[in-house]
Amino acid sequence: MSDPVSDAPSDPGSSWPPGGTDRVLEALQADHMPDLGHVDMAGLLHDPRLGTRALVSSFGTESAVLLHYVTRILPRIEVLFIDTGRHFDETLAYRDRLVRLLGLNLVEVRPDPAAIAAEDPDHRLAERDPNMCCLLRKTFPLADALAGVDTWISGRKRYQGATRAALPAIERDGTHLKVNPLAFWSHADLDAYFAAHDLPRHPLEGRGFRSVGCAPCTRPVRPGEDARAGRWADNPDKTECGIHLGPDGRFVRRRSG
Repeated sequence: MSDPVSDAPSDPGSSWPPGGTDRVLEALQADHMPDLGHVDMAGLLHDPRLGTRALVSSFGTESAVLLHYVTRILPRIEVLFIDTGRHFDETLAYRDRLVRLLGLNLVEVRPDPAAIAAEDPDHRLAERDPNMCCLLRKTFPLADALAGVDTWISGRKRYQGATRAALPAIERDGTHLKVNPLAFWSHADLDAYFAAHDLPRHPLEGRGFRSVGCAPCTRPVRPGEDARAGRWADNPDKTECGIHLGPDGRFVRRRSG
């Protein structure tokens, strides 16, 4: 994967021994966001120390803001979309609309067909074992897609729920760096950005879906619930798909050879 911002070789993970001081992360924070009153997100996204970058998008209810915001700064950045095979039709249509509208450099990432055939032949794995379903359809495919990437960009935000309340704008995700440009944005900030740039809304949002994932594991949000309450609502111990577990919690797949 290539990034037109910088052709300089980079290995952001080289100075990150487990349990040691992350000098690259600390330097980036000091240079671009010494405190909440001084956040230079454009400068951070352009910084050559990030190495090769990719943006990961689910094309959910708030994705248009991240996609527009980042691609105004990095116009040709690759946008990775994990096509799990279980998305709502409305999400796929929304993806296609945003690709055309924003001129996105889309890269579709798909799970291994052999693994799906072996582990989920009846497409009911999400009911039996949602964690395994996410591993096969999201976590492993994304890990493969990020193999040649130094830094990936996500759309997570602090306001989305208790598990994200202390989310930093830049963090370590294994040997990768991860940037969360909208970490400190509120729901009102997002609404204002949608309006200011005349961005289309996800077609399911008007039906009560505030966070949209795969169809079998997503329902509308009820009054008073947080934005992600409709995700895995029948599995109270599950709040994430597994692609955002962080440096010490990622699932690791054993490889042969």
